[in-house]
Amino acid sequence: MNLLDLYYLIKPLIPRRLQLALRRQMVLQKLPKVKHTWPIDPAAGKKPEGWPGWPDGKPFALVLTHDVETAEGLTKVLPLARLEQSLGFRSCLNFVGRDYPVPDQLRQTLTDMGFEVGLHGLTHKGNLFRSRKVFEQQRPEINKVLKEWNVVGFRAPAMYHNLDWAGELDIEYDMSTFDTDPFEPQPDAAGTVFPFWVNGGQNGKGYVELPYTLPQDHILFTLLRERDIRIWKEKLDWVAAHGGMALLLVHPDYMDFDSQVHFPKGYPAGLYEEFLRYAKEKYEGQYWFALPKEIAAYYKAQILNSKSEIRTKEESPNHQFIQSTRKPLRVAMLSYSFYESDARVSRYAETLVRRGDQVDAIAIGGEDSEDRAVINGVRVYRVQSRKRNERTKTAYLSRILKFLVKSSSLLTRMHRKHPYDLIHVHSVPDFEVFAAWFPKLKGAKIILDIHDIVPEFYTAKFGTGRGSIFYKLLIQAEKLSASFANQVIVSNHLWAETLKRSVGNGKCSVIINYPDTHIFYRRPRQRDDEKFIMMYPGTLNWHQGLDIAIRSMARVREEAPQAVLQIYGQGESRGSLEKLARELEISDRIQFFDPRPKEEIATAMAEADLGIVPKRNDSFGGEAFSTKTLEFMSLGVPLLLSKTKIDQYYFNDSVVKFFEPGDEQDLADKMLELIKNKEERDRLTENALSFVEQYKWKNNQDKYLNLVDKLVGAKL
Repeated sequence: MNLLDLYYLIKPLIPRRLQLALRRQMVLQKLPKVKHTWPIDPAAGKKPEGWPGWPDGKPFALVLTHDVETAEGLTKVLPLARLEQSLGFRSCLNFVGRDYPVPDQLRQTLTDMGFEVGLHGLTHKGNLFRSRKVFEQQRPEINKVLKEWNVVGFRAPAMYHNLDWAGELDIEYDMSTFDTDPFEPQPDAAGTVFPFWVNGGQNGKGYVELPYTLPQDHILFTLLRERDIRIWKEKLDWVAAHGGMALLLVHPDYMDFDSQVHFPKGYPAGLYEEFLRYAKEKYEGQYWFALPKEIAAYYKAQILNSKSEIRTKEESPNHQFIQSTRKPLRVAMLSYSFYESDARVSRYAETLVRRGDQVDAIAIGGEDSEDRAVINGVRVYRVQSRKRNERTKTAYLSRILKFLVKSSSLLTRMHRKHPYDLIHVHSVPDFEVFAAWFPKLKGAKIILDIHDIVPEFYTAKFGTGRGSIFYKLLIQAEKLSASFANQVIVSNHLWAETLKRSVGNGKCSVIINYPDTHIFYRRPRQRDDEKFIMMYPGTLNWHQGLDIAIRSMARVREEAPQAVLQIYGQGESRGSLEKLARELEISDRIQFFDPRPKEEIATAMAEADLGIVPKRNDSFGGEAFSTKTLEFMSLGVPLLLSKTKIDQYYFNDSVVKFFEPGDEQDLADKMLELIKNKEERDRLTENALSFVEQYKWKNNQDKYLNLVDKLVGAKL
């Protein structure tokens, strides 16, 4: 018998204060040993085979549940329900059947409010499953209460579980497991953030198992003595990134609604309210918000009845839980960019995380950014701050070299401690790939991902000709960098042809900027104003042509007084663009915003009436494929696009409205045409939505994943 088993055996005899002290010591003793699997177990994010997704294409599900352990907790149920209701939420309240009286009127009030009631065992003392005799003694009474209360869900006290025996209860679902929680008295984990089916019981009926996937409040605030919701946020972000079920279990017993905070005995209800507001503000419209009974009903109707190949308990290796058989990879991403707003980098990273791999991203940050963060399950290390204001070659190069040194140092230290299987390096610059010298020496595979071709990018940024010594040196750096990497990825097909100058046959793959449908998907419009919003989100460089768009706005201001142009981004051109708007006396029609995380920018883009990408058709801009084109299409926003060489390669007039590059009058004419012609906008939108299906990341991510697995020799 281990220490934890002994504790729970004698727990009823121990004073409450001593109970907490003992339990806290056990948790703190165990914590360092489980840091790689709690609060996030990377393997738990793997989608089950045949998983069809959540209703209405929602990226993930959000479920709120509460266990009411005592009569004191019962008094806090209605304040808790009203708090949730005020924010547009509802939850499942699980009551203990025989430890305290549960008024019929309370249960009726909750169901009338749209909440759900469940059963949390007959008594909160002891282990229902400690012997077959004990279970058979309690089973008839449990089934009687389930019938009396007219409820279909069950959660065993203290999260004890025996999935075979639980099948003999008259339930549609059970919630007595967790994806990972090594601090429970029965710590064996379900190992998944998805619901699963259990073939159980003598009745042969079976039921849906719903593991809780966010840490319990008791663990966080009472035992670990956390004073904020950082861990809840990180875990919610991770589950959302994996498309799983974010199921939270909190206890009204420990909540304080009177602002009389007494840690560690209780915690302010404001912490739970903060979590609800965080979920609502960051993810509203992205999650399927459901009660447990709705999750269970959906699973049965849409998955089991469709005979999808979902693994059940009996198909898992130990006949207990779903287990992942794939060894997770350790991957590092290096990028001289802001991770949270770089959709290409984060798309790769979060895709790997969603299938169970462990990903660290080494990037730059703003002046106020934290050095470390966990974003949608990816551990982000910001080793340098940056302002996009480099106006000389020396300033630009010095900052890049500084990042090379810092990223190389950190990567080397991290690889020594926990070796990586793969280093995925993102260019600009190409030579950042040499930051991975130590992992490569130790056997890690290296991918060089060329977002922008550096020699052409350099000539466009600083006006340097192709005959200059700097251009020729950059060509040599490109060749050396490509030679150092095991595989090169380039972001469009035209550049793949250009890169033949540096990359051998079979070593270069094309992966364009496919939109991630976990973030970029069509959603209902929230605006109800009379404005006509045109939008550009991205880097503010000369080749992006924003000055052309601003001059065009000056030409349409009289005929389209409702039109505004919103520009989201930073770059060396921002100051001159703001000055231009002032000179043309249209500052009220040109709105500048700082860059936003990709989730926030997707929400802003979805509210636009028209997307604009006004690039110049120069040696760089003419062949640079804009990330935002396909994202606007996925969001259902029509697109006005410069007729560059690269955009003609991928698009035609049926899906976008072209204008002649650099021609501000033609751009103004096309603006007015689309502002006045809703039918034309609707036509472009519908055609683009059909067109973009083939370019969505979910339909193309296997190309990247297969490349990674082939490169590192990963096997299932």
